[in-house]
Parts: sequence; structure tokens; C-alpha cells
Amino acid sequence: MTDDRIQRVTMPKWGLSMKTGKIVDWFVSEGDTIAKGDDIVDIETDKIAGTLESPVEGPLRRIVAEAGADLPVGAVLAVVAPADVPDSEIDAVVEEAKAAVASGALEADDEPEPQLVEVGGRTISYLALGPEDGDAVVLVHGYGGDKNSWLFVQQPLAEEGRRAVALDLPGHGASGKDVGDGSLQTLADTVSGFLDALGIDRAHLVGHSLGGAVVAAVAKAAPGKVASLTLISPAGFTPEADVEYLRGFAAASSRRELKPLVGRLFADEALVTRRLVDDLLRYKRLDGVDKALTAVLGTLLDGDRQALDTPALLEGVDVPLTVVWGASDRIVPVPDGVELTRVEAGHMAHMEAPGEVISAIRTHL
Repeated sequence: MTDDRIQRVTMPKWGLSMKTGKIVDWFVSEGDTIAKGDDIVDIETDKIAGTLESPVEGPLRRIVAEAGADLPVGAVLAVVAPADVPDSEIDAVVEEAKAAVASGALEADDEPEPQLVEVGGRTISYLALGPEDGDAVVLVHGYGGDKNSWLFVQQPLAEEGRRAVALDLPGHGASGKDVGDGSLQTLADTVSGFLDALGIDRAHLVGHSLGGAVVAAVAKAAPGKVASLTLISPAGFTPEADVEYLRGFAAASSRRELKPLVGRLFADEALVTRRLVDDLLRYKRLDGVDKALTAVLGTLLDGDRQALDTPALLEGVDVPLTVVWGASDRIVPVPDGVELTRVEAGHMAHMEAPGEVISAIRTHL
């Protein structure tokens, strides 16, 4: 019988498309004592590279997956156990883990699929994870993004018993490409109508970049629907922005044009994989995307400055609020005089520092 003090660190599930992950580099060694939340290993997926934070604590007895190993989701990467657990029991767990990989027993089961819902005459694509009776956390992406950008955040929230829902705004992802006038009001009305369509009376809204301004507008118009706001590098807090990036993204039609622009989103450009760029390029080539992005760009910019004023939207809104900003954000600079949490990341803090973003969301749950 295996000692129940033996804990297994396994390959995480980051997003629906992830079936396997490649071990890039370990930050810890056998014999180290690790704590929950410690960065322990870099893993590369087909979408993006990420850092796994330890879900357990204690002495690291074995590293099962060496650098370069490509393993399925759920495969044991390391074994953590007190020092008085015999080596023979640790070895047995390691052999069992290797046998599970070799046998194919870890092949993915059927995964939840994105769904479609009609909101205000527009088709909205969304992915819902977690129990329907859990606290609703609704995740709203930024300009040019989609629901998949929450891959490091949505699953952990769902595993904690939350109803974590990520949607594609009009003109984005798998949603319809009709954005109407592309105004902030249109986007906010869509999110508000989306809550109604899913029967969500009150939600914790999390918005990134443009999505931050969108959820602030929802809270302004319908504060009773909003349990809290978590804004990640939200648009409209400074007049400055990387307009070259915004216009360049809207206009880019080749991988050569798009890749350097995508790199600006991250503090560590090495996180950007070929698959991530290819997926964005595939999206940009869909019918109607150019028109949609151009319309929304007119909402974001007034000449070479941001057109939105998100703090003005928040005035008088009595909703718990947390603002998170990447200290190395090159798209929207960190504002002065705003109470916020800085994290070691670029514009995509929810992808580069998901642990801190999840912690910020949890403060409201």
C-alpha cells in the first residue's frame, strides 16, 4: 500500500487544445524543499510556454520527467514526500508513473467544447468550466485576443469549484464578426446580455486590456450584475499606448509582420510559440475580421492617444475592484497615481504571471 504522504506533481492542463507538454527546464533539484506556489519547471505547449507553480509542498524526492521529455497531460513529473518515506516506495511510484505513460492510459477523455449563444442578434462563442452552481467568474479578453488567452487562469478557477466562463467578444475568436459601430457601449451591452443569456444574475468580471474597459462599462451601467472587478492592464487608464502595435496588428497579413508585434505583448518574448502566431494569423484571415478590428480600433484610439477614460467609468461604481499591471507592459504603460498590483510580466500578465492574477481574483471570491 502506497504511503498517503507521497504527493505527485503532474503535467497540467493548460487550455482545451493541450494534450502534451514538453519539459524545458527545472528550477529545483532533488532534495530541495519546495513550497506551494514555487516556480518549479518551465513547460512548453503547442500554444505557449509557461511556468508550473508547485501545487504541493515538501521535500522533492524524485524528478521523473527530465528536460526535453514530451509527456501527456496528467503524467507524473515529480514526486514529493517526507524524508522518512522509504526510497523503495518512491521508486515504486516512479515506475507506476512511467508505466502509465507507456501504456497510453493517460490519453485525454472527452473535453468540454466551446458553445454558442445569441446575444443581441450576434453569435457569441464561449467556454464554460466548473460547476454551474459555483461562483460565476466571467473572463473578457483584450483587442485581437480570444477566450483561449485565459488558458492558465480558467482551469484553476474551475478546479476550485467556480463557474469559470470565457467568451469571445464580437469580432473576435469564434464569435460572429459583426461589431456594429464597434463602440465600447456595444461591447459592454454584449457582455451584459451574455450574462442574461446564460442565466448569470451576478458575476465576478475579469477584463484584460480592452476587456478591462468593457467590464468597467458593464459595472457602470448595471452594478447589480457585478460582484467584483479585476482589471488586468486595462485600456483607458493612460493617454499613452503603443499605437504602432495596435495599428500594426490590425494591418498585419503575414507571419513576418505579426510575429514581432506579438512579441511586444510579453516581457519574455521566448514564450511566443509558432503555433500562437499561426493561430492569430489564421484568425486575421477570416472574413470580416479586418473590418471588425478597424472598427474597434476607432474606439480605442483618438489619433495617437487612447480614446477611452476607464477611471471615469468607475467613478461612483461601488464594486470591489483590483487592478493588476505587468511591470514590463510595453503596450499600455503602468499609470501613476493608481492603486494597483504590479507583477513581473508584460501586457499579458494572465499568461506570464497567472498565479498572481488568480490570487487577485480570489480576493473577491
